[in-house]
Amino acid sequence: MSKEEILARIVQILHDTFDIDPSTVSPQARLSEDLGIDSIDAVDLIVQLKPLVGRRLQPEAFKAVRTVQDVVDALHGLLVDPVDA
Repeated sequence: MSKEEILARIVQILHDTFDIDPSTVSPQARLSEDLGIDSIDAVDLIVQLKPLVGRRLQPEAFKAVRTVQDVVDALHGLLVDPVDA
């Protein structure tokens, strides 16, 4: 799965789960400050992203995540190197 496909899926999840307008979601958008994603929402987001990698995601993989691009990069890294998941 490409980074573009991952981004598109994240935009869809943010819209469907949190009712966030897709036009406000960019790679540079900060999850907390720009999109209003709090820590509980972040857990929900990780649960929604699980099917993309096909297994349980470790929270440690997302500790440094601050922007939408960070989420894309973390997921892409897990898809490329599944040992870290």
